[in-house]
Amino acid sequence: MKYLVLLCDGMADTPSQYLGGLTPMEKACKPNMDALAKVAEVGLCRTVASGLKPGSDVANLSVMGYDPAVCYTGRSPLEAASIGIKLKDTDVTLRCNIVTLSDEENYEDKTMVDYCAGDISTPEAAEIIKTVEQELGNEIYKFYSGVSYRHCLVVDGGTTELGDMTPPHDISGQVVGGYLSRHENAKPLIELMKKSYLILKDHPVNKKRIAEGKNPANSIWLWGEGVKPRLESFKSKFGVSGAVISAVDLLKGIGICAEMKIPEVEGATGYIDTNFSGKAASAIDEFKNGTDLVYIHVEAPDECGHRFEPENKVKAIELIDSLVLSPVESYLKGCGDDYRILICPDHPTPLTTKTHSSDPVPYLIFDSRKAQEGVDTFTEATAAKTENFIEHGPSIMYRLLEK
Repeated sequence: MKYLVLLCDGMADTPSQYLGGLTPMEKACKPNMDALAKVAEVGLCRTVASGLKPGSDVANLSVMGYDPAVCYTGRSPLEAASIGIKLKDTDVTLRCNIVTLSDEENYEDKTMVDYCAGDISTPEAAEIIKTVEQELGNEIYKFYSGVSYRHCLVVDGGTTELGDMTPPHDISGQVVGGYLSRHENAKPLIELMKKSYLILKDHPVNKKRIAEGKNPANSIWLWGEGVKPRLESFKSKFGVSGAVISAVDLLKGIGICAEMKIPEVEGATGYIDTNFSGKAASAIDEFKNGTDLVYIHVEAPDECGHRFEPENKVKAIELIDSLVLSPVESYLKGCGDDYRILICPDHPTPLTTKTHSSDPVPYLIFDSRKAQEGVDTFTEATAAKTENFIEHGPSIMYRLLEK
């Protein structure tokens, strides 16, 4: 038996006036998903339990079958694992975005112009983080470069009691002063953020980006604090081998901590320009090499939701359907083995709010051995009408694996 999980990050949404009153899932032409939905179990799943924040960390752990209420130790430690950072038990890590802030004199008066600094390239970002480490790093604070705008700070002997360290993608277009933690323990970290602006505003990388009409990476933004993760091996937990295919450090880190394979896909960016076909080819290779379960994570719909790009979010879903699902499903049909497919988002990323929500997500589970009475098209509304509901998010992996 082979298992495919196609995780369309942030795909679920609410009706949008910019899409004629439809959701992106309703607007998108996705014949392969819809064909599976006609003969699959379709319903809703609560991937983010009450009391937890609807981050991709919590939601993807849940879809992978890990209960965040039991095993979650923070987002950034998972990303640290992907970067290759060896954490001590006394270390605290934080996600270190590089962002674009407006140019008011006081830091508190600046606006979050762009949470990803114009989707800055990884080589440019590496230069930025190198400078930050040279100027602000010491025996307590150590900065590590990641991918694009996503990086990591490790605090030796730090604390996770920091108050509310707000994710930057939650405050696009907002003045940042009201979102800076006032907790006493957070003061040194907020000071690092303020100092970083003074260091980066005239950085050579940023001067070049401004000349090219791009957003500068003129500040770090710290959030997502946590401690060394402890996840049970996926194979020990479920009895099947697994691989995670993703462009983002968070998902790779979860896979590393769960002792799953993490194949690299050239040109995988985490946005709509990602190498969709490369992800499909990598998944097929994993199946051919004997991996039982492949978890393909596609970030593009989520990024388009954060950036308020309605048409691009629709396009991202269509590209996933045609360039990822179609070839992988075609391989599975011809491989000679039975197979099961799970397709779902991790959480909604509504265009109206440009951030994540905790609402249940639509899912479909297809089994090659038996057709079921499904729905005509795979959308939020059709999933809700089936009245199939998985209340405990991690149960969805058990459902897929028939455990």
